[in-house]
Amino acid sequence: MRKYIMGSVVLALLFFSACSKKLEVTPPNNIYDQQIADLLASGDTAKIRTVMGSMANNMPLLFNNAGGTGSGVADMYYTNQGLDANRSLEGNDLIMGDQEGLNVLFGTVEYQLGDFITAANGKNVAYWNYAWYCITIANQMLNYLTDDIVSNNSFLKDCKARGLVVRAYAYNYLMENYQDAYLQGGNNKLGIMLYDTFNPNQENKPRASSSETYQFIKNDLTTAITLLQAAGIGYTPDLADIDLGVANFLLARVSVWTGDWPTAITACNNILGNYATLMSQAQYGGKNTGTPTDPTFLPETNGFLNNAVNPEVILGFPLGQANTHFTSYMNCFGIGNGGVSRAYKRIDNRLYEKIADDDYRKDCFMLDAFGNYTYPVTGTVAFIPSYTNVKFAATHGLGSPDKKEVGASTAFYMRSSEVLLMKAEAEAQSVSDDAAKTTLNVLLAARTKSGSPTLTCDNYPGMAGLSALQMVQLQTRIELWGEGGREFYNNKRWNIPVDRTSSANHVTKTTYSVPNMTLQIPENEMLYNPLAQQN
Repeated sequence: MRKYIMGSVVLALLFFSACSKKLEVTPPNNIYDQQIADLLASGDTAKIRTVMGSMANNMPLLFNNAGGTGSGVADMYYTNQGLDANRSLEGNDLIMGDQEGLNVLFGTVEYQLGDFITAANGKNVAYWNYAWYCITIANQMLNYLTDDIVSNNSFLKDCKARGLVVRAYAYNYLMENYQDAYLQGGNNKLGIMLYDTFNPNQENKPRASSSETYQFIKNDLTTAITLLQAAGIGYTPDLADIDLGVANFLLARVSVWTGDWPTAITACNNILGNYATLMSQAQYGGKNTGTPTDPTFLPETNGFLNNAVNPEVILGFPLGQANTHFTSYMNCFGIGNGGVSRAYKRIDNRLYEKIADDDYRKDCFMLDAFGNYTYPVTGTVAFIPSYTNVKFAATHGLGSPDKKEVGASTAFYMRSSEVLLMKAEAEAQSVSDDAAKTTLNVLLAARTKSGSPTLTCDNYPGMAGLSALQMVQLQTRIELWGEGGREFYNNKRWNIPVDRTSSANHVTKTTYSVPNMTLQIPENEMLYNPLAQQN
């Protein structure tokens, strides 16, 4: 991360944050506000870095957040990784556990497709709070960075770009959760209240339209890209940076959501020109270097647990700084809700059977049950069932030879394989099937087992008879399995309901409609903002 000097004045300001629609927070001291404005206007580089340093350093960390939701009991709702994991439970492709009755486990309501959308439900409001927390922190910094203050100062351009990217990310997060997908009728519905300044005393605002909200988001991202370029910030080697890769990734994601296919393709091409290398077979997922009964899955060689061996990471955080809640939920050998608790994360057999035998991603799942495993931390013996994932498996912590220290890893939030898939989708929608298949073939070639004939769209068994768009959708489900709640959000925008009735191994064989994937505006917003309208 590009680190800047931390000023004590700004550190004090960072304690004043909030998550509500009005950004109702205790205001910074007005004298400090004026002092900061004066220092920024002074042109003194050292003083400017002192003032803005800690605010600028804080922006990337909002993507790797714990505590911003205000739900401080269960980390499934206390961290953004937990929120993403919950979304992954609300689909077709991921199974939690192997038996009914595990109702004490976090994520049970989500997996059983219970109520997670109503206005008064805490499983809803955590998403709202996290996004508004990000908007508040971003607007606190952006308040000081008016165009006349930023002027030609490259450092301040960088700072402002960071704030704009975070704000755009948070507003897009709200739209993905709190309105129907834009291309599935959401374009004619309400968006989100647009607050572009930090002011505890500002008036309530009504919800803007969806089109106005997305225009706001895209403007933030395109302005940020322009500022980063002007500041000389390109695609930086530090994965924890907010750089052109992060800004273009978000622009691509927003653009495929809204059907702006040319912008999506351009943004993806800009990224892929700087991230040409994909993970190899050796780097993709966990590999057992021990014995069948005494396994050793080292995180050092797993690109999903060690960013150092993952050339695809666009945004991620190093060991010690990275939150590890996600891997706790996904690692069958861990001590969290993915391991000893028996909340194993498994793949639906219907998707597993669509993965080609010559596709090494199939090896990320146990076709046969592993059987009993003794968890070193507790001494508990538990049975690991068939179809459990080893994509995120580790028996050790990163950098530790002790199995009792399992769990330490890096974290990633954006990677280039998803960019390839977004590009292929945009091409299938707007250019041609051949263009989409050409892009998709890049990914399939990289996922072909060593020594096997190269996989393509034309010889991949599970894609026979599919349109190019359907091919992209299938490969997106395979490639991004278990990652970032992507299946939930993609199902929503592709209008694919949850239907587990024909699955052989889903524990809860339920259905769930696409309209029910849209959350209601939380109760507090409805109570305290008289201008708010419910979905």
